[in-house]
Amino acid sequence: MSRYRELQAFDAVVKTGSLAGAARQLQLSPATIMRAITALETRLSNTLLIRGARGVNLSPAAEQFAISCQHILQQTDAAEHSAAGLHARPAGQLTVALPLLMAPHIFTPIALAYLDEFTDMQLVTLSREDVPKLLEEGIDIALVVGQLPDSSSFAMPVGKVKPMVCGSPGYLAKWGQPQTPADLKSHRTIVTTALGYESEWRFCCEGANRQVKLAPVLRCTTQHAAIQAATLGLGLVRCMSYEVHDELQKGLLVPLLTGFAVDAVPVQLIYRNGRRAEARVRTFIDFATPRLRAHHALLE
Repeated sequence: MSRYRELQAFDAVVKTGSLAGAARQLQLSPATIMRAITALETRLSNTLLIRGARGVNLSPAAEQFAISCQHILQQTDAAEHSAAGLHARPAGQLTVALPLLMAPHIFTPIALAYLDEFTDMQLVTLSREDVPKLLEEGIDIALVVGQLPDSSSFAMPVGKVKPMVCGSPGYLAKWGQPQTPADLKSHRTIVTTALGYESEWRFCCEGANRQVKLAPVLRCTTQHAAIQAATLGLGLVRCMSYEVHDELQKGLLVPLLTGFAVDAVPVQLIYRNGRRAEARVRTFIDFATPRLRAHHALLE
């Protein structure tokens, strides 16, 4: 068996979690898969799989090798597609990660338009608030809000968003409007306990960022629920501008303390391989970038 097929066998075992699963995926016998893994381990002079009564587990040495193996196979497939002329007509599945509240009004219309134009493509969307690891998690493209850590990914800027405090007209009529961040201590506030959301609110006061500790009347497990509660007049909520774009447009919420807002943060599409990316990745970047930049929820 060639080195490439050995890597395919190892990758299939990693993805399916068993030798039998890998055999079914590659339409080979379990014995053939076992021989491929044994040959790979012999050539590397290292143990990759720990076999037990309940199946197989990766050895410590195999954890990083599995990532490299997947990358090699993906690059090989991309090179073959390009050589075969498939780069000009994208086909297959594209996995895109994005913040939860970016999907309904901003991303979904763009995704539907993309699928109308590229009829051989399928999209899988993953909603999450952290910065994903593209290669390790099998994600092709991510729409990310905020500064990126040092990364080998390529980034395409599409706009900016800013944090803001909002309240409903009904709430403000009853409780008044805060004039400074310190006034929030006498207001009813709503916070989100989900990952990525701070329990303390930050503001820019006299050129320095300062935090305000709150005693919220409501803690929500999702930002969507917190925003909904704010529109019903329960209290004030802190959010990113894109998260309440529709509520602001409809007058359901009013921005507050705008003179104390911290700096806007970038919104970027991140992906791997730059201009060498596969057609399914490259066409989506080229299609989505100008449409995201034109959206009113993303500041220039």
